[in-house]
Amino acid sequence: MSSDSRIGPPAFGSERETLRAFLDYHRATLAMKCEGLTDEELRQRSMPPSTLSLLGLVRHLAEVERAWFRRVFEDHDAPMVWSDEIDFQAAYDASASTRAEAFTAWEAEVETSRRIERAAGSLDLAGYQPRWEEEVSLRMVMVHVLLEYGRHNGHADFLREGVDGTVGA
Repeated sequence: MSSDSRIGPPAFGSERETLRAFLDYHRATLAMKCEGLTDEELRQRSMPPSTLSLLGLVRHLAEVERAWFRRVFEDHDAPMVWSDEIDFQAAYDASASTRAEAFTAWEAEVETSRRIERAAGSLDLAGYQPRWEEEVSLRMVMVHVLLEYGRHNGHADFLREGVDGTVGA
């Protein structure tokens, strides 16, 4: 990790501005944890029998973005990125993946999520979560995805340290 170019969330702001900023901060944190690593280093697994790797986290979070924004607010039947069924674990197998493949998919899903959020008139916008078979608000989706990033960025801390000893942020 060469430098920390993340923009921190504001100390004051509306609920929406705060949620948006924290989500973007966590997205930037994941990208930063992967900076400067080769495809092989990004595929390095944590420990047997786990398939967890930095590249697997990027792939998984592309699935999370798709499942919680695109599938809830635009296309309930949109296929997952790396599985024919709703299998979030499939994304963790990054053994044949590359930075280009994983980051292209993740960045595309992030942009779709941002577009959906920006177009929404309010955090009370209701969408349909097909896996739960119930409606959820944009607010709930943003908080849920933020929690996903927080948990997985904790994993990314340990994974990055295991790859090259880099710690921090």
